[in-house]
Amino acid sequence: MVVLENSAFLTALTLMYQKARLQGSVRVTLKRYDGRKKPIPRVEQSNKEEPEYSCIFRATLGSKKISTIVTAGLLSEFQTSFSSTIRSNMDGLKKQKKSKGKRKSKAMATQ
Repeated sequence: MVVLENSAFLTALTLMYQKARLQGSVRVTLKRYDGRKKPIPRVEQSNKEEPEYSCIFRATLGSKKISTIVTAGLLSEFQTSFSSTIRSNMDGLKKQKKSKGKRKSKAMATQ
């Protein structure tokens, strides 16, 4: 997995969305990140400090994976640009066809 800067992540995410229009889908996950790569042993848990948490954003398209780490201070700026990136690439979604037969069966079940 490639860890990118915040702006580079957004441009790579846009490219992923463009590739996904032809085939595949993009999965984006968000997780709290405290900067550790190994878990803390239980013996040392008595010495608790409150670490400053960050957020890690991950995106996958097939076997290609990218990620970025966003600090708490930059989260609001990143969130606005991230949401605008997602909104601009949502035009390829297909509308689901709703069948009227299911609605009638639910309505008759309640009567």
